Amino acid sequence: MKKNRLSSFIDIRNAIFSEVAIGILANAILLLFHAHNFLLEHRPKSTDLTIGHLALIHTVMLLTVAFMATDTFGSQKTWDDIQCKLVVYLYSSMRGLSICATCLLSVLWAITLSPRNSRLAKFKLRPSHHNLYCTLFLWVFNMFINGSFLLSTIATPNVTSAHLLRVTESCSLRPVIHFLRYVQFVLRTIQDICLLGLMALSSGYMVTLLYRHKRQTQHLQSTKLSPKASPGERATQTILFLMSFFVVMYFLDITVSWFSRMLWDIDSVRMCVQMLVGNGYASISPLVLISTEKRIIKVLKYISVRWH
Repeated sequence: MKKNRLSSFIDIRNAIFSEVAIGILANAILLLFHAHNFLLEHRPKSTDLTIGHLALIHTVMLLTVAFMATDTFGSQKTWDDIQCKLVVYLYSSMRGLSICATCLLSVLWAITLSPRNSRLAKFKLRPSHHNLYCTLFLWVFNMFINGSFLLSTIATPNVTSAHLLRVTESCSLRPVIHFLRYVQFVLRTIQDICLLGLMALSSGYMVTLLYRHKRQTQHLQSTKLSPKASPGERATQTILFLMSFFVVMYFLDITVSWFSRMLWDIDSVRMCVQMLVGNGYASISPLVLISTEKRIIKVLKYISVRWH
């Protein structure tokens, strides 16, 4: 029994480090590509800033996961209070920003697809600095609602207690006063409900537009032909896939986290599973987005040929 448990622990550990390494590399490539487009291109796309922002969030998030995983799997050096607070606070803030940036990407793409005579069309003319203001607001808001982690996170190397929820080998969460916990829960719940609602509305709008476009195409072209999807349709399908994947991983992560908090105890294997599930979207989403960018694929193919 112990041998099987150890084997499972090692397999999950290897999966976590592989997931983090692939995710950091993919997000770094995506970030550089869209940062180049936004800063140097004459007419950058409206989504360049948002996708680059999402890639930056996931890069920072996965880097903190790498530190947490290293500590979880038996690092020789234990952390102090400041290190624990910084890592846990940064990780929780990036997780909150991830859903914000994903929702913003969904809404922006719905606006991009909207017909000229629609009510959303007027937002196409808004300058890019409005996106910067929105991004800044999201950062400030998420840093604020995650502030309680600076109080509840403490260094507890080699300490076990029924009143502490272990996060890594060196860090744990202690119960905070009821008022702070209630405020954080309410703010986070309101944020998540609003953002998930916006994602659902924008995704439904995009599905409606795709359906209309498909029907128009069928009328214009022979039924014997099977025309390929346009770049816009492929990009829309990619965004819809990302939204669906995010929602699945979001609720799966909530389920795992809920069980951990209900039990107020978490062993090493369960903690590893939670890390693996919680970071799946951050690692897979950049791969999906890269697959739609022909220029990135061409550069990667060129590097691969030169490397060999």
